[in-house]
Amino acid sequence: MQTARDKFEPLSERFDDVEVKTSTCYMCACRCGIRVYLRNGEIRYIDGNPDHPINKGVICAKGASGIMKQHSPARLTRPLLRKDGSERGAGDFVEIEWSEAFALLEKRLAHIRATDPRRFALFTGRDQMQALTGLFAKQFGTPNYAAHGGFCSVNMAAGMIYTIGGSFWEFGGPDLDRAKLFVMIGTAEDHHSNPLKIAISKFKRQGGRFVSINPVRTGYSAIADEWVPIRPGTDGALLLALIREIISLGLHDREFLARYTNAGQLVNQAPDSSDFGLFVMDPNGDPVNPDYPHNKFWWDRLSDKLVATHTAGTDPFLLGEFSLPDGTAVKPAFQLLVDRVRDCTPEWASDITGIPAPTICRLAHELGVTARDETIQLPIAWTDCWGGEHKTVSGNPVAFHAMRGLAAHSNGFQTIRALAILMSLLGTIDRPGGFRHKAPFPRAIPPIAKPPKGPRSVKPNTPLDGMALGYPADPNDLSVDADGRPVRIDKAFSWEHPLSVHGLMHNVITNAWRGDPYRIDTLLIFMANMAWNSSMNTSEVRKMLNDKDQSGEYKIPFLVVCDTFQSETTAYADLVLPDTTYLERHDVMSILDRPISEFDGPVDSVRIPVVPPKGQCKPFQEVLLELASRLKFPAFTNLDGSRKFRDYPDFIVNYETEPGSGIGFLSGWRGPNGDKVIHGEPNPRQWEMYAKNNCVFHYELPPSYQYMRNWNKGYMEWAQRVRMRRDADPVLIHIYSEVLQKFRLAAQGKRPGKQPPSHLRKRVETYFDPLPFYYEPLEAQCTDKPRYPLAAITQRPMAMYHSWDSQNAWLRQIHTHNYLFVNPLVAWESGIEDGDWIWVESMWGKVRCMCRFSEVVEPGTVWTWNAIGKAAGAWHLAPGANESRKGFLLNHLISEELPTLPDGTHLSNSDPITGQAGWYDVRVRIYKAGSDEAKETSPQFAPLKPAPGTSTIRRVWQAYFAGKNSLDR
Repeated sequence: MQTARDKFEPLSERFDDVEVKTSTCYMCACRCGIRVYLRNGEIRYIDGNPDHPINKGVICAKGASGIMKQHSPARLTRPLLRKDGSERGAGDFVEIEWSEAFALLEKRLAHIRATDPRRFALFTGRDQMQALTGLFAKQFGTPNYAAHGGFCSVNMAAGMIYTIGGSFWEFGGPDLDRAKLFVMIGTAEDHHSNPLKIAISKFKRQGGRFVSINPVRTGYSAIADEWVPIRPGTDGALLLALIREIISLGLHDREFLARYTNAGQLVNQAPDSSDFGLFVMDPNGDPVNPDYPHNKFWWDRLSDKLVATHTAGTDPFLLGEFSLPDGTAVKPAFQLLVDRVRDCTPEWASDITGIPAPTICRLAHELGVTARDETIQLPIAWTDCWGGEHKTVSGNPVAFHAMRGLAAHSNGFQTIRALAILMSLLGTIDRPGGFRHKAPFPRAIPPIAKPPKGPRSVKPNTPLDGMALGYPADPNDLSVDADGRPVRIDKAFSWEHPLSVHGLMHNVITNAWRGDPYRIDTLLIFMANMAWNSSMNTSEVRKMLNDKDQSGEYKIPFLVVCDTFQSETTAYADLVLPDTTYLERHDVMSILDRPISEFDGPVDSVRIPVVPPKGQCKPFQEVLLELASRLKFPAFTNLDGSRKFRDYPDFIVNYETEPGSGIGFLSGWRGPNGDKVIHGEPNPRQWEMYAKNNCVFHYELPPSYQYMRNWNKGYMEWAQRVRMRRDADPVLIHIYSEVLQKFRLAAQGKRPGKQPPSHLRKRVETYFDPLPFYYEPLEAQCTDKPRYPLAAITQRPMAMYHSWDSQNAWLRQIHTHNYLFVNPLVAWESGIEDGDWIWVESMWGKVRCMCRFSEVVEPGTVWTWNAIGKAAGAWHLAPGANESRKGFLLNHLISEELPTLPDGTHLSNSDPITGQAGWYDVRVRIYKAGSDEAKETSPQFAPLKPAPGTSTIRRVWQAYFAGKNSLDR
C-alpha cells in the first residue's frame, strides 16, 4: 500500500543513473521548492520538494512543465542587433558577440550618464531581482526605473501598507490554519497558487466557511461555500456598507481599535486652520520617533480629560466632539469614520454593486459575530511596546484575501484602504486566524524609503540622491521641479500620481514617444512584453515603438530588450540580449526584494544552476553586473576603479547595503563560519550552505514574536537588532490617514512647501481623502455606458503565467486559445449563441473573438483569460497556431490614457493616487460577427519571422524526450 511519504519518494531511488538537484521554481511567482531530475546532464522530470516550507512537495501543472521551457524552440540563444536599414517590428537581426553588445551599451550608457542620466530608463516585468535592478538604476543616477507593480497590484501594496504597514501577497496573508471564516475578494486563480491551495483545502477540511466575492466564479471561487457576484470596480461601496453595518451593530473590536490604531487620536476640526484634518500634537510630549511622532492626544473617557495617547490607566473616547483648552474643535478619528459611512447603507451599496441588501446585512453580521464570539486564545506571553504584559495572544478568526480584482481599478487605493479598515475594525491584524504579516513586514507607515525629491537629485556621473522607488510621506517628498512638473518619464511621484510607489510602467512608452515630460535616449526592458500583453492600447503602442520624428530618428531612439524567448516585443528591439531560464542561473529570493517569508519568520531562497546556459544565453544579473563594473558605479567598483565583484554569485555573497552593515541579499548562514542569521559578515561558503539545505533558509521566530508585531516590543527590538527595521517604536494602524490629508491641504493652498499645478489642484483635493470613499472608476465616468453597458475583465488561467507559457508544449494542451465568457442571458439579448464569432467593442477599439456561454459570471460582466492570444509567429508558434487565429488579446480595447482633456492635458488611465493601471475599468458592447467575415480573431498582424538562433520545432522529439515515459528510456 502506498503511504503519503511514498508520493514524495525521489525518483533517483528507483533509477540508479538519475541525478537530483534542488532549486526554486519560477513558472509563476510562488517560488515553490522543486526537485529536478537529470539523466546524462539533461532534465527529464521536475516535482515538488517535500522539505520546502512554501509548497511542502506540492507542484502544479506550470511547475511540472518547466522542463519544456528548456526545450522551447522560441529560446533566444545569441545577442541580436537590428540590421542597418531595417525597420523595427520586421524582426531583421544579425547575430553578434557579447563583447560587441557590451561595448555598444557601455559607450551609449556612459555618454548618457555623463550628460543627462534621465535619458536612460530601465523598466522590468515580473522579475524577482528588483533589489538589484533598483540598485543599478540608483547607481546609474536615473530616476526612470520601475518594475511591473504599477500595472499589476500596486493599489493592494500601497493601500494596505499606508494603512496597516503590510499587505497581501509577499508581505502577508490569511491565517487559514486558525480562521473560521474566510472571505476572498477579487482574487484570480493563480495568485499564491500552491500555498493557497494547500491552505484552503486544509481550512475546508477543518470545517471553515469560505465566501468568495468576485464577478466570476472560477478557480478558488468554484469551491467556495458561497459565491457573491459583484459588479467590477464597485467593491469599495460594498466594503463601506460592511463597515457601516458592523459599527451600527456594535460588532467592532473596540479594545483593539483604541489601543492599536489611531481611532482614538484627536483630529483638528477647525476649517479655517492650516492644520485642519491633522492630528493635534502635544508640544510638550515625547515624539519618540521624530520621523513618526507619537506625541498626540486622546480624550480620556475615564477622567473626561485631554491626555497623551497610551497614558497608563486611560481609555480614549472613540466617539464624540470635544474642545481643546484654546477652543479648537476636535473629534476622534473613529468618529470621523462613523460620519463618513453614515449614508453608506446596504441599500445604497446594493444599487452600485448588484448585491442584494439582505446579503450585505447578513455578511456583515456573520463577519462581526464570528470575530466576536469565536475568539482564539493562544498560551503565548508577550509584551507590547508600551510595557503592557499579556499572558495570551488572542485572535478573531476572520481572514480575508484580496488581489488584483480590487487593485486594478482607478478607485482601487481607496477601496483597499476600506478593506484594511474593515479588517482592523474586526480586530484581525497580525492575530491568530486573521491577517498575519510576513518578514520584513510590518514597516513604518509609510516606510522610510523616499524617492528623489527633485531635479537636484539627478546629477551626471553620480548615484541618485534617494531611492529609485519609495513611499512619500508628504508633498515635499515628491519628485517634481519648482513648477510642480514631473522628474520621471512615467510621471510617478508627481502631482498626477503622488503615491505611485511602484511606478507607472504602462505609461513609459507613451510618454517617451510624446516627449512628455521630456525625450529619452535609451529604454532597457527586461522580462516585459510591452508590444503585446504588458501594454494597454497594444496596437497603438506598437506604432509608437516604430514612430519617427521629423529628422527620421525613432522617437525612442534606442530600445534594448532582454528576454529568454522571442516575444512580440523582441521584434521591435534595436538590441536583443538573450536571458537564461530559471534552471540555468544563480538567483536569490531576497528579504531585500520580494520575500517568500512565512508567518512564523523570515524565509529566503536561491536558485543554483541545474544545467548550463543554452547557447550564449547570459543571466540578466550578470549583464547588469558587467555594465555596472564597466560604467564604474561606486557600489560595484573599488576606490581605484577596479571591479569589485567577480560575478553575480560573488556579488550576492559580498555585497552589503553599506560597508560593514552585515546586511546583504541573503539572510541565512551569514558570518565567516555561517553561524549568524539575518545580520552578519559575508560568508564565502554561503551558496554551498544553501545548496545543502534545499536552497532555502527559514528562521523561525520565538512564539512570542510571531503575533501583534506592529506593537510587539520583543519583535520590534529584535527586528531593530538585526537591522530589519531602523526603529523599534510601535506602528499604529491608520484608520485615518494624515498622509493623505497633508496632500489635500497642499491642494487647498493651506500648507507651505511643494504645491500642485493649478490644473491638478482639484484632482488632488478630491481623491486624497484621509478616509475611504467610493467613486466610480475614472474611465467609466467618461464612457457612454448605454452604448457600452458591459464591464470587461481578464484573469490569468491557473495553468499559465503572463505570456511566458503559451509556447510551452505541455501547457498548450490545456489552453491553446481563449474565448470571451458571456452570461447566456446577455448573449441571447444580442442574438448570440454559444461558440459564435462576435465583436467586442470599447470606445478605444474592437476585437473579434469566439463567445463561450458561462452561467458563473455576473450578468453585467464579460471576461477572458489573459495573454493566451498571441501575434502570429511570436514565441516561435506557427503562423496558423490557435493562439493567433483563435486566441485574442483584450488589451486592444483598453487605453493607457483617459480621453484628452479640452486643454490638451493627457492623464493616465490609472488610480489618481498610486498610478495603478485601470485594467478592469473598460466598458464594452458585444454583437455578432457577420456570416461573411473570417473565422479568425481580429486584429491580425503580419507574421513574425523566426529570430536568428532560435530552433526549429521538433514535435515528435519533444513528445518523446519529455513525455511521461522519458525516465524509462
